[in-house]
Amino acid sequence: MFQALPRISRRRALQGSAGALVVFGLLLWWLLPMGESSPSGRVTVSTGVRNAVYEHYGKLLKTAISRDMPDVDVKLINSQGSQQNVERVATGKADFTIAAADAVEKYRLEGAPGADRLRGCARLYDDYVQLVVPRSSAVDSVEKLRNLRVAVGQERSGVRLIADRVLEAAGLDPAKDVKPVAAGIDTMPELLKKNKIDAFFWSGGLPTDSVRELSEEMPVRLVKLGGLVNKLHKQGGASRYYRAATVPADAYPSAQQGSAVRTLAVANLLVTTDRIDPELTEGLTRSVIDSRDHIGAQVHAAQLVDLRTALYTDPLTLHEGARRYYRSVKP
Repeated sequence: MFQALPRISRRRALQGSAGALVVFGLLLWWLLPMGESSPSGRVTVSTGVRNAVYEHYGKLLKTAISRDMPDVDVKLINSQGSQQNVERVATGKADFTIAAADAVEKYRLEGAPGADRLRGCARLYDDYVQLVVPRSSAVDSVEKLRNLRVAVGQERSGVRLIADRVLEAAGLDPAKDVKPVAAGIDTMPELLKKNKIDAFFWSGGLPTDSVRELSEEMPVRLVKLGGLVNKLHKQGGASRYYRAATVPADAYPSAQQGSAVRTLAVANLLVTTDRIDPELTEGLTRSVIDSRDHIGAQVHAAQLVDLRTALYTDPLTLHEGARRYYRSVKP
């Protein structure tokens, strides 16, 4: 009897050791998720016109993504603006982009290729419509642009879309009642300085460096546009995304000389498609929100990215990956 006891003790000891190993293994699996891997591969982001807000934001976002997802290679490509950006993502020529909500809605309403595959990741910041004229100009309303040389943005830009709709709301035919000049924010200021145009439309975050620098080099001012909101809404379609807004007095101190200016605004969205991997989209959305303060230090408009409103990507459904991110940070 005394000889059997050690054998039972050893068996129990072995059973106890095995149980301990199972518990330890489960604890290790819980604390160290060995199977998880960071997203990898290349993504293409369509930005905007050179030296404009979209391009600047894209460069800073690339840095944030490289920090947060080191195995993801980000390629940036310039574009004419929102309309081209939406088309590129919808047709697979880019994976992510920034585009104004009106341009997204226009593409969807037209039933253009890939429109049904578009998805939203985040509502970012608002673009403010800015009509810039020399301070000595007699133009104090959009109606006064009749017969003048007006830069209205490049053909596939969000600026062109907004400029045409604003001109129509003011009772002007964009093709006949003004002399339209296809130019982007990279060339508009110089054209105004050289008296090759009489005015230009721009839609971008506040402040836009090119407009600020122009205001410091020559006397210019902003024309009020806020009174056109109701007429724009009557156009229907994508025009429902325009809302009344105010350019703060300190956005362009040299141009505004202490006065706020009533204008129009439209939300910018981070856009992708349902083709993109949910894990990658979740990580990229996280980078956008987490880098707000860092990017906002250089692109002031980005300071307005807000977790509480970022998930409202109307007219687009949230991408599943973005949805996962918002659920993970829900209080």
